[in-house]
Amino acid sequence: MRRMLKTIGALALAVSAGCVSSSKYEKKAEEAAQNDTKAQEAAAKAQACETKAAALEQQLATAQQQLQQVTDARDKLAAQAAALSEQKGQLEAKSAEYERLARSLQKEIKAGQIEISELQNKMIVKLRDRILFPSGSAKLSAEGKKALDEVAAVFKDMKGRNVIVGGYTDDVPVAKKGPFSDNWDLSTARASSVVRYIASKGVPPKMLGAAGFSEYRPVAPNDSAANRSQNRRIEIALVPAD
Repeated sequence: MRRMLKTIGALALAVSAGCVSSSKYEKKAEEAAQNDTKAQEAAAKAQACETKAAALEQQLATAQQQLQQVTDARDKLAAQAAALSEQKGQLEAKSAEYERLARSLQKEIKAGQIEISELQNKMIVKLRDRILFPSGSAKLSAEGKKALDEVAAVFKDMKGRNVIVGGYTDDVPVAKKGPFSDNWDLSTARASSVVRYIASKGVPPKMLGAAGFSEYRPVAPNDSAANRSQNRRIEIALVPAD
């Protein structure tokens, strides 16, 4: 009887011990599962952080690129503004030669016989043909010589300049029995007459040049007497020697 009781006690003790071990195992397993879940969550958060960091880096790179573009655009606009300011200064500023010539030819300018312009160190003196030449002729008139005297007085003392005289006509053909074969011939002869005259007044010949452009560079349509009068002209260009 006593032996049976001992056996039962031993079995009970064994069962009791087995239950304790199983409970601990389940607890450890649950803790391990929780830790695994936490690890997965931490890994997911880390991945999300890495993704966010990469996105922020991309945004930063894009922002830096845009900033560089803005900087480049600003620098370009600043350069354009400086260039425009310089051009404005050139347009507004008149050289001493321009002012002197304008004063000398004030009467002719007011009468509309002569026009003077200056842009970027290039001065143009435009003379209507009627002030310089009789119709169909390349011989200078007394009035034309007077105007060219004033022009030559300014030009002869200039240094580092070239004076190019251009002759222009309208589209009306020259007289068949006249001294010129065509408008090329007439325009060139008139330019040469001006060059020879201002050279005789002291303008160094080495700074002079003559060219005839005939009827092919009109400043107005050849559709009226007034417009054709504008096209018949002498233009004297004062340019840098280089």
